[in-house]
Amino acid sequence: MFSNTVGRKIVMAVTGLFMTLFIVGHLAGNSSIFIGADALNSYAKHLHDLGPLVWVVRLVMLGILTLHVFFGINIAIENAAASPQKYAVAKKLKATFASETMIWTGLLILVFLLIHLAQYTLRVTPDIVQGTDAQGRFDVYTMVVSSMKHALIGLFYLGTVVVVFLHTSHGVQSLFQTLGLTQTDCALSSFQGVGRFLSTLFLVGYGLIPIAILADFLTLTK
Repeated sequence: MFSNTVGRKIVMAVTGLFMTLFIVGHLAGNSSIFIGADALNSYAKHLHDLGPLVWVVRLVMLGILTLHVFFGINIAIENAAASPQKYAVAKKLKATFASETMIWTGLLILVFLLIHLAQYTLRVTPDIVQGTDAQGRFDVYTMVVSSMKHALIGLFYLGTVVVVFLHTSHGVQSLFQTLGLTQTDCALSSFQGVGRFLSTLFLVGYGLIPIAILADFLTLTK
């Protein structure tokens, strides 16, 4: 599986699928910010109450991310060093800006994840406001809104959402291709539609959060 290009691409596809599902779930939870502080803080409290299970999921996702990044870089280096070879799957996706920049958007997302973890999980960045709400729960809502009120931070998150859109717009389509699910024109078109839908969902869903905060639609008033 790991010793040849086809096997490594399959690992990339499977790990990419798991990460896509994680992004969907993460978006569903984060979107509770639009309901209000109580909804987001309640969601965060429920996650915290899961205790060790949350860390199990984090460690599994860390392993999946590590495999995806490692083999992504490995394949990119191989492709740059070797002459173009016939792709393992008969039907190819048309080359686009997103497909040509996958390695770079992937690396940018990795940098973002490190910053995001330092900011909202480890809470070591100077912009973070920590406190509790009226119910004694950690006030995630205030932490997020007060942080993204800083224009540079809000714009940084908004820019990252665009990068995620580019990466997933090709990546979701590509993973189905690698898994051999696009053997017919109808199947290829269908999975391309899935890729466009999910990447657009991520762009709009995640992008609305910093936009709403910067535009004062989401405020610190509860």
